[in-house]
Amino acid sequence: MRGGGRGGAPGGIFAENVPAIIPPRLSDANTAKLIKSFSSIPSDPSRPLRPGYGTAGEPITLRANFFRVRVQSGPIFDYAVEITPKTDINRLKARIFFLLEQSAACKPLLGHIAHDRSQRLVSAKRLPQPLNIAVPFFEEGEKGPRAGGTVYTVAIKFDKELDVESLTKYVNGQVESRDYNTLPIISALNLVLQQHATKTGVRVGKNKYFFPTASQHFQLSPGIVAFQGFYTSTRTVSEQLVVNVNNCMTAFIQPGNLAEALLAFGRNTSGAMPTLPRGFAKSVKVTTNHLGYKMRKPIKAIASTSASNTFFNCEEFGGRISVETYFLKKYKIKLKHAKNLPVVDIGAKKTNYIPAELCEIEWQAYRGKLSEFETAQMIKYACNPPRFNAEAITTEGFALLGLNPVEAPVDGFGVGVDTEMVVIPARELRPPRLTYSKGNANVRNGSWNIMDVKLHRGAVVANWVVLVVRDGQEILQGANDDRLKTLVTRFGDKLRKSGMQIPPGLPNLRATPPLQGLQDASREGALGEIRKILTTIIKEAGNRKPSFILVLLSNRDNYIYPGIKRMGDVDIGVHTIHMQLSKALGDERKQDQYLSNVCLKVNSKLGGINHLLDPSAMRWLTKQKTMMIGIDVSHPGPGSREGAPSIAAVVASVDDNFVQFPASLRIQKPDANRESKEMLSELRDMLVERLLLYETKNKMLPQRIIVFRDGVSEGQFDIVIREEKAQILEAFQKLSTAARGPKPYRPPFSIVICGKRHHARFYPTSSNFADKNGNTRPGTVVDKGVTAVFDFDFYLQAHAGLQGTVKPTHYTVVYDELKFTADELQQGSNDFSYLYARATKAVSLIPAAYYADLACERGRYYLNDFMVDDKATSSGKGKSDREEERTRVFNAARQSWGQGIHSDIRDSMFYI
Repeated sequence: MRGGGRGGAPGGIFAENVPAIIPPRLSDANTAKLIKSFSSIPSDPSRPLRPGYGTAGEPITLRANFFRVRVQSGPIFDYAVEITPKTDINRLKARIFFLLEQSAACKPLLGHIAHDRSQRLVSAKRLPQPLNIAVPFFEEGEKGPRAGGTVYTVAIKFDKELDVESLTKYVNGQVESRDYNTLPIISALNLVLQQHATKTGVRVGKNKYFFPTASQHFQLSPGIVAFQGFYTSTRTVSEQLVVNVNNCMTAFIQPGNLAEALLAFGRNTSGAMPTLPRGFAKSVKVTTNHLGYKMRKPIKAIASTSASNTFFNCEEFGGRISVETYFLKKYKIKLKHAKNLPVVDIGAKKTNYIPAELCEIEWQAYRGKLSEFETAQMIKYACNPPRFNAEAITTEGFALLGLNPVEAPVDGFGVGVDTEMVVIPARELRPPRLTYSKGNANVRNGSWNIMDVKLHRGAVVANWVVLVVRDGQEILQGANDDRLKTLVTRFGDKLRKSGMQIPPGLPNLRATPPLQGLQDASREGALGEIRKILTTIIKEAGNRKPSFILVLLSNRDNYIYPGIKRMGDVDIGVHTIHMQLSKALGDERKQDQYLSNVCLKVNSKLGGINHLLDPSAMRWLTKQKTMMIGIDVSHPGPGSREGAPSIAAVVASVDDNFVQFPASLRIQKPDANRESKEMLSELRDMLVERLLLYETKNKMLPQRIIVFRDGVSEGQFDIVIREEKAQILEAFQKLSTAARGPKPYRPPFSIVICGKRHHARFYPTSSNFADKNGNTRPGTVVDKGVTAVFDFDFYLQAHAGLQGTVKPTHYTVVYDELKFTADELQQGSNDFSYLYARATKAVSLIPAAYYADLACERGRYYLNDFMVDDKATSSGKGKSDREEERTRVFNAARQSWGQGIHSDIRDSMFYI
């Protein structure tokens, strides 16, 4: 596979010389007929039907990475698979299914069956019943079954017929089929279309496949490489069944001998026995061959002792024996690293120590957290121009996935896949007009300049403090450095020029002593020094706390920045603004732009208004007193401690300008409810907090509410309606008090899901409607051709794609009492994307949801000790011990969280 992201990738427009003809099914007359048919279905605010298609904007024609799927008219037969003796080990199941396919009873069926290597099998033909196939088990590398070895029985039991005709009625929009559950047949078709990739590639997640032996890799760091793979998933869209194919990239652990990997990592450590970084320890599965055949096992733990001084009781050799001696006596293997490398435990239910040098790492996904450098490298390699990605999908992608030419069993099911991307109609929406108190903002390609404008409403700065953090490289020598005074003077002038009120002269200048470096691994000593200074600043200020503290960083690590944010937001209740000195002390023009951007944050935190939309762009929001809400939940990442909490955020507007969005934050157990772990457990109370603040500022409660919900997958839409809608109604009920009047408080509201984790990509068909890098332009909206059959959804790209292939946001209205029209919500969402407070550009996600995402991230900083766990290693604890540890960690996090945001800044945009 060709490399990308480093220059040399093809530019221009994908398939520009191939005619792009919109199919008849997407004609205005045909789509109008579909919408008219919806009028026979009773109106329901839950999962509302599409009210119509948008008409605003300039019509354009695009290609999309969806490919038409044709399915035979007959049924697909669905079977449940039971394995006896039962096993829950996925590796064993996969091996059993492999052996099943080699059996004489199964081989004749292979051309028309597909399975998930676990519990489900589908067939294009009815299979005989009962169908029980004996599978004598043997491991890869063994010549055949051992005498007395396990014989598994695979029972394939008929479950149901999947009716293709019902699916056809559904995609054609026949209203009587709206409640038809497409999931069983769509998942069956995914089994069929992904069967080849499942056998030839490495699956990561549900629908992503990587082919290490057929693809070029990119080195991210020692032992970690990146591969480009392909996502594939069957979907229903209006009047068509399609497969969505997209590029994707992920990190893999580089294969090799485990001993060599330990030695490589050991060179960077001193004294202790070499071990793997935590991400490796969590990810690595190894194969061993000392038994005469290949065994694949996950590493359960890495011991702290070597083979020469790790002992166990062995009756075969007379009692207590070292691992080194055992392997010499049992297998005649003399170890090379018996004293200098640890043994690893690969036991399932009991300890089973193996010398590292007898373990081989095979290709497998890396499940640890990438470092900042590794992430930057990954982005560099993944950011390919649209044309490059589109060509990779239609050439390498289709070939590796077994879609062109079609590989078995796709043809056995009578399934065909078009090799040309679908052509769809789209529109380009106009950007809104922006206003400042002085000067003009000329929007070009989704962005504008603020060098000569005054903010709409400048905040008042009573006093401020500057703190230089002397950490690592000494860019500034301390509080008396002349370059510091020059920088601070320029920043103060920038604040004044922008329209903010700021005291004359220099602020209070402070500096830390040189902080401890690498010897202070979690930076506890360094943070202690910073805490002393901040505490002193607050004590000296008395009743006149600083409006904000400007923190100047010469370095940024996993501890200092989050630690200072917690001190400011939680402990002392003062806004902190950070600058990177490497950027702040750049050349004069870059410095001016950088200081201007920081100025936006200061003004927003202190309650100011940076810019506004022209009133004409706000009418969809200002018909009545409206509150806009953003909701998100952030979960612990791969580098977090087990039991670390999820962070839930609710932000909400407090006035008719829709620029100030204070936030409520909560922590919750990430696995409290596995079905609805993305849901907010305390949404009712968080929403009450937001409504009470709105009431305080407006002397009334909002008359209507629009919720933009981030971070929810399509499979969880109904859970949002069931669980979160109920809590919204409970919040209204809680505010229905006698003091507020005789009528219960019950404003109409709508819930819109903002989807970012999708794989829809759109490609211009003409350079006349393309950005200079070949992307679609800001304002591109798609609501035909690849959107839902019945649901009210659309894709919107409000922002400019600066690098790589631009990704739109997928908006779906899941609850609608406000009865939005398509144009109202599409144009309104596009316009509102220009109202993001801390940037001079349209953003990819509507700001309310974006702010909720930022607030979640800020909440993670408050619990940084739980979210960044560099000290943790793999553990051999049992299930009950791990559950106990999770509970202990969560309770400790809850205690550390305390009351959350300090009351002095709780009603501000502290997180911006």
